[in-house]
Amino acid sequence: MTVTVETLEKLERKITLTLPADVIQNEVSTRLKRIARDVKMDGFRPGKVPMNVVAQRYGYSVHYEVMNDKVGEAFASAANEAQLRVAGQPKITEKEGAPEGQLTFDAVFEVYPEVKIEDLSTATVEKVSAEVDDAAIDRTVEILRKQRRTFAQRAQDQAAQDGDRATIDFAGKIDGEPFEGGKAEAFQFIVGDGQMLKEFEDAVRGMKTGESKTFPLAFPADYHGKDVAGKTADFLVTVNKLEAANLPPVDEALAKALGIADGTVEGLRADIRKNLEREVKFRLQARNKQAVMEALVSKAELDLPKSVVQAELDRLVEGARADLKQRGVKDADKAPIPEELFRPQAERRVRLGLVVAELVRANELNAKPEQIKAHIDELAASYEKPADVVRWYTGDNRRMAEVEAIVIENNVTEFVLSKAQVTEKAVSFDELMAQQG
Repeated sequence: MTVTVETLEKLERKITLTLPADVIQNEVSTRLKRIARDVKMDGFRPGKVPMNVVAQRYGYSVHYEVMNDKVGEAFASAANEAQLRVAGQPKITEKEGAPEGQLTFDAVFEVYPEVKIEDLSTATVEKVSAEVDDAAIDRTVEILRKQRRTFAQRAQDQAAQDGDRATIDFAGKIDGEPFEGGKAEAFQFIVGDGQMLKEFEDAVRGMKTGESKTFPLAFPADYHGKDVAGKTADFLVTVNKLEAANLPPVDEALAKALGIADGTVEGLRADIRKNLEREVKFRLQARNKQAVMEALVSKAELDLPKSVVQAELDRLVEGARADLKQRGVKDADKAPIPEELFRPQAERRVRLGLVVAELVRANELNAKPEQIKAHIDELAASYEKPADVVRWYTGDNRRMAEVEAIVIENNVTEFVLSKAQVTEKAVSFDELMAQQG
């Protein structure tokens, strides 16, 4: 086999492969003989089908398989010999006019780029920090109390107020006509919890059991129900029952009910603090990691392999279709989704992946077994049975790969922060938790 490598443009390369025709034919014959030993055909005993009959039925498919295998092997061997890091799948076409007894193919493909990363000491990164304060613990205690609240029916003459559980009938009309989802009977919701639109809650607040009221409600323009978004409906609501909430006191009984080992309020608050600090740590890591990655990409120079970007585009489009399907959209798998909508995201992901991979390679930032174990232990610590969670991770290669990727990103983050010009910024607990995780 002879190999020539040609640079076309940027990352695109071409290898010309030449194979002896008899290598292909010999392998085809070998495989047809193997098939003939077991093939079953009407009128022949097993293993006694004539070779010309076997060749007539299976020859084309076997020849196609052999060509794919042999050309694939030749390409892999040639790329390895030329020390090329191939990105994506090659496009292989047979050339005409090959010398007698030979087959010639052109393989056009891309290689991974050389990634140049500037001096990271010139990069600037804003690193945020946050603390868990007593107010955050107090709010968490209130959430836990609400989760264990009980309800007692209000007297007939008492009005609905925030925290009450209201059981109502309602019917809405737009321009005098009922609409889908606009009617319900014996519907329950907690007043003031934000389950219903504000105008609806405002209307029910102050009503008494047995009372009815008609009121207008303007649906927001971005309301999830597209048929009513931006329109105004008239609702008739009747209160059937009102129940006042009773929150358990913050005492030893609550602590014990929440599984606190020593059954004390101090133990409860300490447990809440530990869990909140763990959540804060993960959120800070995510936010600082994002800032680091932005700085890292800004200091890198590389060309993007079109084939890798295309593969990422395909994944994003497929993910969008899966999301539509999950939402109940009919024929979601055939939905026309323009891939260009995802191109900036795809290109950024590919660029970031290549830059991170180069930094990891050049600075030996791979995840160590003890780091992976420590990360899994930390993830499991917030669960009731940590050992079960650890087994859940370690028993699945895909989940382990995800953890390994996170640890590598954390290593990269720490490495860049150790090199870059870092400015510290303290943010409040509320600000940190309000951001999308």
